[in-house]
Amino acid sequence: MIYRNYKENYDVNSIKKLKNFCKKNKRELFISNNLKIALKLDLDGIYIPAFNKLRNYKNLNTKKKFKIIGSAHNLPEIKDKENQGCSSIFIAPLFKTKKSNFFLEIAKFNLLAKYTKKVIIALGGINNSNVKKINLTNSKGFASISWIKKNRPK
Repeated sequence: MIYRNYKENYDVNSIKKLKNFCKKNKRELFISNNLKIALKLDLDGIYIPAFNKLRNYKNLNTKKKFKIIGSAHNLPEIKDKENQGCSSIFIAPLFKTKKSNFFLEIAKFNLLAKYTKKVIIALGGINNSNVKKINLTNSKGFASISWIKKNRPK
């Protein structure tokens, strides 16, 4: 699970509650763009969004299981994530989204995925009508916000 919050200050108490929830449910918790809080709260790792180009993540002195993951939309961003030390890279958007008319589709996604040896996760525009197409990608899994939210158990 990735905690992302780009508009407000981080609510440390909410993050602690989320950490406990994830621990109970055997899920990892990553925080977006805030290494200080990730280390302070002993989270599983940090998520580095595509727009973050800083290179000071790769050689961190952290606990052994601390992970760095990130997202990318193109080859230069994939190379940035490799240089930042990401073990997994979310490539997005796979399918058309409401936010953007730009999307990769299967062929372009697979072409980008071939340029890295990192674990690739499909992201973006996933819904009921295209979720099965993910099996055609070179990804190890997929991530979604709206589709998972919409289809979660009630």
